[in-house]
Amino acid sequence: MEKLIENLIFKSRWLMAPFYLGLALSLIILLIVFINEFLHFFTGSIRFDETSVILLVLTLIDLSFTGNLLIMVIFSGYENFVSKIDVGHHEDKPKWMGTVDFSGLKLKLISSIVAISGIQLLKIFFDLKDYTKEEIYLFIAVHITFVLSGVLLALMDYIASKVKH
Repeated sequence: MEKLIENLIFKSRWLMAPFYLGLALSLIILLIVFINEFLHFFTGSIRFDETSVILLVLTLIDLSFTGNLLIMVIFSGYENFVSKIDVGHHEDKPKWMGTVDFSGLKLKLISSIVAISGIQLLKIFFDLKDYTKEEIYLFIAVHITFVLSGVLLALMDYIASKVKH
């Protein structure tokens, strides 16, 4: 009976596969938003001034970072919790694929979130007139919270690795 339960629990990891497939499909939605932002710039009433171009580029970078974040979560999450992805020695296989453990994934995730938050904050600074002082302070506080969270996660992982050794 114990062996049956353990086998069932072990196989239950495959219930996570649809989550990762759903995240992979969400890349299509992100691509649509990316294309929409790009096309909106040329079809909207936006002027080709320096600020507008910088805001467009920051938005596209933000979306691309979000896509990269999704890829990291999909690959690492699937490999850590479901099954190894067997692509053999494909020349396009990312070097980090198969080497990022849960701890590394957490740090990569928080790093990406800090980068995305930083870009969002930079976009806000280009359009200060559209935000109240309180909103700006809130965005800064959220960004600082992400940065501190990242530092604390890295510190916890560092301490945990020292304790193991």
